[in-house]
Amino acid sequence: MSRAVPPGAWVRIFVPFALGYYLSYLLRTVNAVISPAITGELGLTAAQLGLLTSMYFLAFGLAQIPVGIALDRYGPRRVESALLLLTGLGAVLFALGDSIAGLGLARALIGLGVSACLMGALKGFALWYPPERQSSMTGFVMACGAMGALTASAPLEAAMPLLGWRGVFWGIAAVALATSIILWRSLPREAPAAGQGSLGAVLKSVGSIFVAPAFLRFAGSSLFFVGGFMALQSLWAVPWLMHVEGLELADAARTLLLLNLGMLAGQLSIGVFGVRLARRGVQPLRMLHVGYGGLLLVQAGILFGVGPVSLLWFLLGALSAVNSQAYLASANDFPREMFGRVSTSINLMVFLGAFVVQWGFGLALDLLRTWGWEMPQALRLTFAALLVLQVLSYLPLFPRLWRRA
Repeated sequence: MSRAVPPGAWVRIFVPFALGYYLSYLLRTVNAVISPAITGELGLTAAQLGLLTSMYFLAFGLAQIPVGIALDRYGPRRVESALLLLTGLGAVLFALGDSIAGLGLARALIGLGVSACLMGALKGFALWYPPERQSSMTGFVMACGAMGALTASAPLEAAMPLLGWRGVFWGIAAVALATSIILWRSLPREAPAAGQGSLGAVLKSVGSIFVAPAFLRFAGSSLFFVGGFMALQSLWAVPWLMHVEGLELADAARTLLLLNLGMLAGQLSIGVFGVRLARRGVQPLRMLHVGYGGLLLVQAGILFGVGPVSLLWFLLGALSAVNSQAYLASANDFPREMFGRVSTSINLMVFLGAFVVQWGFGLALDLLRTWGWEMPQALRLTFAALLVLQVLSYLPLFPRLWRRA
């Protein structure tokens, strides 16, 4: 596998991947701001809203194993550009939707369509960049995802009176089509990988990943740290800010903007300093240790109301930037030619977690409300349960503790 960086790689390779991941993250988080309009128009319950929004995560997660196999066999250019056409179709159907079933199908198509945007970028970086640049390139492309999340916060809330949520999705459909064309025309052509054996052998290799201790160490944290953050960012942050903190929608959207600015700052920091940290021996796993510990403290502050709201949500976004390192840390103990399958297996855990947490949040809120709980108290208890799951999933990241025991 060549590690020579092609001429003009920043424009030819990075920018197309950045556009794809920008779009992916915008679509991941767009429902946080448009949810009051959709809820009001369709009369959705909290559980229905959570299920509708999480259809993106469900379809995205289910696609990860086939996407990983396809990326290793056919390369990111073919796979990602083709899938983005489905994103455009899903956006059109969402703009035309008038029922929860139709909108759910459209949301699932969108999730399937963007399912290769991050993994395709990571695969491309593994193909065309040397190992010591992996953390930095991952940080930079994740920063572009943060730009998508920024767009889906206060700027989107400001555009809603002019465009409406349906107009927003017509625009997204056009951007998805343009991004697909740019990826197809810009990325280097790669020959299909040889020597991977039959489909049965490939599937067997995928199965071996899911039982490997090197994978299982990261499964829980991927479910509840990365997936839990996605569930909050893409939907439940705004209800929390409105019901627990007492903010109006516009103020909640501005706080969501701060969260996403924090994520952008964190990702850019990893992008700028990643190579230096790698050269000094700071591995992705060590970054997870520090970042996840900080996330637990910040989320405890949010839960118990300790500290300024704006600062806490900014720090939550900034520290969440370490989530990207889970893909690199988990792949370190596997052969490089399995990178696509390992990273998408981790991504399956991430999006399964996002689906479960996002829908589970809604189910728990509806249940607690039927028991007479007020919405602020119900949100606090549900958030506390997520925090407990994160603590339990943090411990396996310290294998030396278990060996000493």
